[in-house]
Amino acid sequence: MRVIVIGGHGKVALHLERILSGQGHAVSAVIRDPDQAEDVVATGAEPVVADVEHLSVDELATLLAGHDAVVWSAGAGGGDPERTRAVDRDAAIRSMEAAVQAGVRRYVMVSYFGSQPDHGVPESSSFWHYAEAKAAADEHLRGTDLDWTVLGPSRLTDDDGTGAIEVGGDASEVPREDVAAVAAAVLGDPAATVGRTIRFNTGTTPIPDAVSSVA
Repeated sequence: MRVIVIGGHGKVALHLERILSGQGHAVSAVIRDPDQAEDVVATGAEPVVADVEHLSVDELATLLAGHDAVVWSAGAGGGDPERTRAVDRDAAIRSMEAAVQAGVRRYVMVSYFGSQPDHGVPESSSFWHYAEAKAAADEHLRGTDLDWTVLGPSRLTDDDGTGAIEVGGDASEVPREDVAAVAAAVLGDPAATVGRTIRFNTGTTPIPDAVSSVA
């Protein structure tokens, strides 16, 4: 399988690239900064330098063409509401339209546990703009004809992955390495995961079993 990871230098993305490359998949990692290429190469992925914030749908479609799956793991990093909307909402939505145009049907969105239209984040919170942007992008994805999966991990940690999660429940925390492992498992099990939103925490169920259980 040929997978393109958008936001390829993020912590989750670097874990995912290493996992997928280790499984024998061909992985393209989209990065904005060419200085990040060495870190990507170390995972076994191929760096692709492109600023998705400023690419059109046609340009993104050219970027995605020839791949079998897209994983969106990009983000503006918070702090700037305008850029948050530009990346987490607008660029993400353009990438979905580009995937349709390029004929890349499989699309996995790395979101967060509480992402939904009624997310409950007060407008006075600095997190509100991110919550709004992610909710809009996720809802747009669900309305497409793509073979989509939305991943909703709870609070991310840099702890070593355990290889086990629990689906649902109340938001807690989960290692980034396990989020990457869930994304890889989802790509490997489309029958169980297409058209699903999977919210999860660290837990005791092996990731492949947890992923297959959502069918």
